[in-house]
Amino acid sequence: MNNYSPKLLWLNNSGLGCLLNLLLLAILLVSVGLGWVVNGFLILLGVILITPVIGLWVLRWWVQRNLVEDQCPVCSYEFTGFNGVETRCPSCGEALEVEQGQFKRVTPPGIIDVDVVDVSVQQFDDPD
Repeated sequence: MNNYSPKLLWLNNSGLGCLLNLLLLAILLVSVGLGWVVNGFLILLGVILITPVIGLWVLRWWVQRNLVEDQCPVCSYEFTGFNGVETRCPSCGEALEVEQGQFKRVTPPGIIDVDVVDVSVQQFDDPD
């Protein structure tokens, strides 16, 4: 028995029938004077297709503006964080926040955070 038949004659599985029905419905609505329904549907379809593209573009722009890559001031581990968000260093666990594009330590109230400066010392011999 030969089960081979050309697939060009199979319109049931292709979805072409559905497309033709939608096209005939649109032509009927336009001819009756309800073209605004077709225009509204096309505008809605355009908005549905364009909105995700614009949303992804805006999200990418926001991430590029707010993502900061810097080193931890405690252990010098380089990682990324967002502007205005308090985070912890993945290496040492120090609480950090982003200020002016750099990570700064978060200090509780009443604690003064100082930077240590190494001062070389020369020893003088005492003339006894």
